[in-house]
Amino acid sequence: MDQQSQKQARQELVQSIIEHGSKAFSPESSPDSRAEAQRVFNDLIQRTRTLPLMSALNLLIRPNHSPPWLRSRLVEILTTLPLRADGVRGTLEFVFAVHPSSTVRTSEAAAPQKQGANITHEALSLASHLLSNPPSSVTPETWLSDVSPQLLTLLDGEDGTDLTKVAAYVIGFGILGRKDLGAPGSPGWRWLAEPMLMQINPSIGAGCGSSDASMDSNEIIDLSKDRILVSSANLDRAIRRLRSLIVSHPNPGLCKRLLRPLLLSLWALSSWRNAGKHAQEQVCQPAKELLEIYLKLASSPGIFERIIRNIAYTGGEGKVKPTWMYQSAADGGLHIVAAGETSGANGSTKQVSLEDLDTKIPALLDLLDSTASDLDVSSVFLDLFKRWLKAGQRVETDDILIKERVADEDLDPMGQLAEIRMLQRMIERFPNKLVSRSDHALELVSQVLGNSRSTTEDDESTPVALSILNLVITAPSFRKSKMDAEVIRRLESALDRLATGGDGDVAGTARNLSLLLRYRDEAEELTGSTSAPSDRQIEDRKTYNLAISYITQTDSPPPVRSEGLSLISTLVQARSPVLDIPSILVLLSSLLNDSEDYINLRVIKIFTQLANNHPTSVTRELIDHLVDTNEMAAVDTRLRFGEALAQVVERLGQIFAGDIAQQVGQALLATAGRRGHRPKTEAKQAKEERRRRMKHREAEEAWEGEVPDLSEDVTEEERARNEILARIVEGWESKRGTEDVRIRVSSLSIFAIAMETNIGGLGSTLVSSAVDLCVNILTMESEMEKGILRRAAILLILGFVKALDQARQTGRRLGFGLTTQSREDILRILNYVADTDSDGLVRQYSRDVVESLENWEIANLLPENQTQGPTLTRLAGLSVNPDISNSSGIGNRPRIEEIE
Repeated sequence: MDQQSQKQARQELVQSIIEHGSKAFSPESSPDSRAEAQRVFNDLIQRTRTLPLMSALNLLIRPNHSPPWLRSRLVEILTTLPLRADGVRGTLEFVFAVHPSSTVRTSEAAAPQKQGANITHEALSLASHLLSNPPSSVTPETWLSDVSPQLLTLLDGEDGTDLTKVAAYVIGFGILGRKDLGAPGSPGWRWLAEPMLMQINPSIGAGCGSSDASMDSNEIIDLSKDRILVSSANLDRAIRRLRSLIVSHPNPGLCKRLLRPLLLSLWALSSWRNAGKHAQEQVCQPAKELLEIYLKLASSPGIFERIIRNIAYTGGEGKVKPTWMYQSAADGGLHIVAAGETSGANGSTKQVSLEDLDTKIPALLDLLDSTASDLDVSSVFLDLFKRWLKAGQRVETDDILIKERVADEDLDPMGQLAEIRMLQRMIERFPNKLVSRSDHALELVSQVLGNSRSTTEDDESTPVALSILNLVITAPSFRKSKMDAEVIRRLESALDRLATGGDGDVAGTARNLSLLLRYRDEAEELTGSTSAPSDRQIEDRKTYNLAISYITQTDSPPPVRSEGLSLISTLVQARSPVLDIPSILVLLSSLLNDSEDYINLRVIKIFTQLANNHPTSVTRELIDHLVDTNEMAAVDTRLRFGEALAQVVERLGQIFAGDIAQQVGQALLATAGRRGHRPKTEAKQAKEERRRRMKHREAEEAWEGEVPDLSEDVTEEERARNEILARIVEGWESKRGTEDVRIRVSSLSIFAIAMETNIGGLGSTLVSSAVDLCVNILTMESEMEKGILRRAAILLILGFVKALDQARQTGRRLGFGLTTQSREDILRILNYVADTDSDGLVRQYSRDVVESLENWEIANLLPENQTQGPTLTRLAGLSVNPDISNSSGIGNRPRIEEIE
């Protein structure tokens, strides 16, 4: 259907709605006729497709387009359209199509848009607000019961990645990100979170123990097979939807809330042995990715210790008799079955084998290496060592205790074997990381060696303790003087006792360690080594390295990158000495090239935090990228640096003065002026113009004449409007090597902010040059496409007047001002612009500034108030003056002054 037909169909639909709506809801109609008319009207609404209906209703609810008694009905229908089967997608498409910010790019301004509207952050926020806030006539439970399945379907990705990100934004920010809708037990959590989580862990929510909903209740049950609780297709879909929501959403808090109940489930799925190709692609790899995200966001020793204690987890809540378990399906995927009900051909329980441990332990070590900090690795190792020692002590002390607690988790044979193997593998793979908590390690080793009573081969704990002690003492960061003196004394005593207890390997190792421990610091002093960093520096360095790895890894999802920026922000606020400011600035500048809003907003915030202690470096970095002397950055990127600079200037306040203000002011005025030349940009534009002409010539040869206009038919009015808009947008771009109009506007706006922040810091020369530049812009650049530039120029003059008035009110002496001649010239030019400019906003701004200048002139004629309010002088009936003692008698006599 061409555009003309669509327009005619839309007009007919509007007329039908008004006609049938008037009959159905007119107060003048009889009740009988209204009942039949309402049936016809409702039938019209129901059979009309969502998007055309939404467009028609949006037109009719505007003022003077429909009677008030009909408008209220139409508004109610419009607000409930998302409850339709395709209502969510229709709402999204409508908002993105009509929102003012959803415009095409400059290069596409003159061409018809074929791929749908651009999705801007403003339009996305509006769509999220519409879909997450039910109207007053619908309860949140009813609203979300219809909207949530549609949002979850969009997460599948079948409608494109853009809509997947949109659905993740609506779910994450609009619904689950709110306390009233997203808290556990709330409607949003029940309809959005639990449907995904319950398909991965049936113990969550009301679905525990229930069979797959897709199964027919009348279906014949084969008792020789395990009862399927969640089919492989539903498990695949739940994992896919959860991953889409997590990786498209930059909220670490929500990610932790969603993934915390699935810790063991994700571990079991990600480390599944002998999984087929389908299971690896659809379940195992996505589960591993989600598990890594959670461990990076909520990394702590307790989480890894829980995985180690449940390393052979295959499902259910209990180790002895789980209620459900994961199992390989016949289609090559994985499904969830009820455990302990039957003893089918596949078995209802899975016996963990040594081959399983050989597969899972390396996988867990990889997770530790990629997600855990050195301190976490050390804490996990020491905790495992303590548990191993306790288990050995129980075995040696009392056999009856073992029989009484045979079902205890601490005495699980497979769990003990897994812990022992983990200890061995960690010593082999992470020798340097194990000594990160050297004080805790020495305390534990001193206890083990102090309780050691033999050096025979039967004592397994002593050799391990000596190995740990050797790792700690030989570490470059170890300093004996910083350790607890009592612990060192106990260690030396235990080592001396072991060294004299025999001639075995243990005694020899103890003698060597005793000598090394005794003369460790002296040896370091002889080698002239530098002093060791403090504990805080060590911790900050590890946090810094962790943050950099989170940010710079190419496969880091949004929540992890957001967490990395949060760690950097924490170090900046703490003024950590480990921060390399030039490197941080380079990193932040590279991140500001990213088009993701959540990245840009956090980076700009860190720039403002750094400016508190490093204003010169920060402003120079931002100015260099805004000016872009090498002509490497796009306009959008330069505008983002301009936004960062504006916020930094506001944050500096009165500190914005001296060399900083001069450098920033000069760069801004040079960029905002008309003399900027960009030769590389000019050459690039010439090349693109030649390519465009070549393509046009080839098209003419193919058509054997003029190229026909194949765009959809539009009216003459719409064509003229589109041409004007295209010419304006095209005029913003650089021409013949001149500076882009949008960059000039940004520079003027930043300078206006700088004047209102601290006009005295800029000085009279820069301020005078800025005002002269604005006057020249108003008089010489009157083209239609320069309208936004003239607006910025007028607002800068207004900012100058505000800054002068603020200085007068606060009694601040600037040393310069606005002379009578300059004021008259500015007023004359502004009055002319207010009468003749082609831009309506420019004319309005001019009138406002003229009024402000006249008011400022009148205010300057009035004397400044010397008192802040009425005093006790000249009281009726009394002749007293309380202030007379504070002033001389001469000062209180009447004076005659000559004034002009």
